[in-house]
Amino acid sequence: MKYLATALLLSASLANAADLNFSDARARAVPPTADISAAFMTVTNNADSAVAMVSAESSIAETVELHTNSMVDGKMKMRRIAQIDIDANAKVELKPGGLHVMFIGLKKPLVMGETVDLKINLSDGTSQELQLPIVHIEPMMKKMNH
Repeated sequence: MKYLATALLLSASLANAADLNFSDARARAVPPTADISAAFMTVTNNADSAVAMVSAESSIAETVELHTNSMVDGKMKMRRIAQIDIDANAKVELKPGGLHVMFIGLKKPLVMGETVDLKINLSDGTSQELQLPIVHIEPMMKKMNH
């Protein structure tokens, strides 16, 4: 009976992970002297229940955090957040100037054309392992009007 309960819980967790789709996932190429970079993607939740991204990991950085940007006193501020909620049957876009995954303390340069590993840990106890292409992404500052 114990094995049946464990199998049911495991299959439910795997079903939840299978209901998430990570698309357009990419990491920002940065100069060799850069200490930070970011990852962006669209996450679609096809399940009937909400889930959240609660943390992330990567071998290319000392620390990986979930972040958001917001206007504070007329200035764009980036801050760490505890999780990124993905409602049932909805999608969330991680993009420059908004929600994103932050790589802090890069262990090597992020060179265009290579890939980086990213593990997304979810609130249901599952995780998704991704390989992100490193691409050129315009910094948000260049898109803002002064």
